[in-house]
Amino acid sequence: MAYGPAELIVVRFPGNEFRGEILPALADLVESGTIRLIDFLAVRKDADGEVTFLEASEAYTDGPIDAVIGDEVDLINHEDVAQIAEMLEADSTAAILLFEHRWAATFTQAIRDANGELILDERIPARVVEEVAAANA
Repeated sequence: MAYGPAELIVVRFPGNEFRGEILPALADLVESGTIRLIDFLAVRKDADGEVTFLEASEAYTDGPIDAVIGDEVDLINHEDVAQIAEMLEADSTAAILLFEHRWAATFTQAIRDANGELILDERIPARVVEEVAAANA
């Protein structure tokens, strides 16, 4: 079985203000089959710089977290979390999401079946696309 490409994103929430507002949108992506959530963690750095990390189900008990997690694989390790924690300012939280682009699995298999080889895969952030589109409008 072919898998789609996986992507790791880290979303920072200054002031430790994350309350789970992104979870319904994430649940929509999982339920529609667009992505498969592979791993999802939360890292918190308090005002004194003390770092804690939790599995998403432990960190976000008030949100619809069970709808998005599914069969977690735990590919993000302690060293990954430590590196991400170093990037955080004091008094902030980060959501770490590793997900598979399920929409691309069929296309990935078609490339393999055609003996094709991906030679460039570059993600352009939405912010950059929006800036270029606005400049060209």
